[in-house]
Amino acid sequence: MNHSQLRAFHRVASEGSFTRAARALRVSQPTLSAQVKALEESFGVRLFDRRGRRIALTPLGQDLLAITEQIFALEEEAEALLAGIRDPARGALTIGADSPHHAMTLLAGLKAGHGGLTLSVSVGSAASVLRDLRDYRCDVAVLSNPPEASDLKIVPFRRDRLVAIVPVGDEAEEGPVPLSLLLERPLIIRETGSVTRDVLETAAAARRLIFRPSMEIGSREAVREAVAAGLGVGVVFESEFGRDAGLRKVKIAGADLTVRYAVVCLEARRRLANIRAAMNVAEDLADPAAT
Repeated sequence: MNHSQLRAFHRVASEGSFTRAARALRVSQPTLSAQVKALEESFGVRLFDRRGRRIALTPLGQDLLAITEQIFALEEEAEALLAGIRDPARGALTIGADSPHHAMTLLAGLKAGHGGLTLSVSVGSAASVLRDLRDYRCDVAVLSNPPEASDLKIVPFRRDRLVAIVPVGDEAEEGPVPLSLLLERPLIIRETGSVTRDVLETAAAARRLIFRPSMEIGSREAVREAVAAGLGVGVVFESEFGRDAGLRKVKIAGADLTVRYAVVCLEARRRLANIRAAMNVAEDLADPAAT
């Protein structure tokens, strides 16, 4: 397969335009068009639908783009590795996280040790963050209960546990409240797919307890506001409780509601300078109890 032709296809598909792709590759548009046409003709396929000046990827072209995105991402990594880039401050790092709190701990460590490093953070569900990591949309992830997989490098980072939150003056006991009693209260919980919801629902099912939330809310902040408004008892991770004079936290007894958080990267990318820096910081800041 001709590498120049494949790169030409990739750039046109990424830019959505022959003109922009030619400008990015610093070649003439006729040259670029000839390379893409040669690729199509050599395999007897059509990768683009051409409608005047507009183009659209064919289904085959979409499948090929998914492959070339990985090919050229790996090529860039190979160049970076062979060039011997050792100064993380010269680059950028994208962190995906399903817990803003634990991600901020990692970010603070990176800023302290690598102040010139450009950082960006995206927050999502554990499943979406792991997908982004494997699709090269983020470089490092802070994840709860990451799967043991051969393609992942995992550094245990923190342990966290679920707690109930109630308004100050609520009748709940100061000491641990049994899970069975907690589930009898009007419960305010995160949406299906959230780690908070999954952990609590799994614990209830294991004990054959009825899990019937009175309200589902899509953010931690909204759960806190609903509790403060007297709408029910909330459940959050202890690290997310923060400081709020109008709320208090109550430990939950009768179930193991702890979650292991880890900093994760792809095994194949861990030697890249910026990723290596993040993983080293994670190891330095790791709580020994997290292992």
